[in-house]
Amino acid sequence: MRLLLVEDNPALSESLAQALRQAGFAVDCMLNGSDADHVLRTQDYALAILDLDLPKLDGWEVLRRLRGRKQALPVLILTAHGSVEERVRGLDLGADDYLAKPFDLNELEARVRALIRRSHGRESPLLQLGPLSYDSIGRQFQLHGDTLRLTPREHAVLEVLMLQGGKAIGKTQLSEKIFGLDESGSAEAIEIYVHRLRKKLAEQPVSIVTLRGLGYLLTTP
Repeated sequence: MRLLLVEDNPALSESLAQALRQAGFAVDCMLNGSDADHVLRTQDYALAILDLDLPKLDGWEVLRRLRGRKQALPVLILTAHGSVEERVRGLDLGADDYLAKPFDLNELEARVRALIRRSHGRESPLLQLGPLSYDSIGRQFQLHGDTLRLTPREHAVLEVLMLQGGKAIGKTQLSEKIFGLDESGSAEAIEIYVHRLRKKLAEQPVSIVTLRGLGYLLTTP
């Protein structure tokens, strides 16, 4: 899943991005609010992690513009202050969660996973589709109770399809959800990963079907 991290401290930004990538997320980093506002208008993210004290455009304004465009993207605010007044203001503007600095990386990752699950209408960390299950905490797929071995990209594609909850998704949108701005992703690459996943799911009661004009759908008979 692709995240946007907006933090003006380069060292902290790189440290957080590296930890989130190791946890299996694709991460785009922006160091100011103006750049963040631009990519939020043009790119597709699963979640935004937003600092408030940003140059060019502060986090409050980035959040206000995001909600003004009726974008339902989950937003986790990072703050060095954490006063009640600040939390109330952020939540009233449309933030979904708060995390005060300094914080534990494990807590950040847990909050990110929970917000993404809820944005897809799922409260439980365990997703199930026929014999295929996905533990979003351990980030592990199982098929008939056995671990399904996947490459990181295959895992990312299957995770997005699983979270769709029975809704089709197009190749372009799927690509935007798993490839960062600095990565070379394409619809053709998505076709390759889907082909590989279909081979690993061959002769199983769960499959990836193509719906003309709509995209890919993970389904059971």
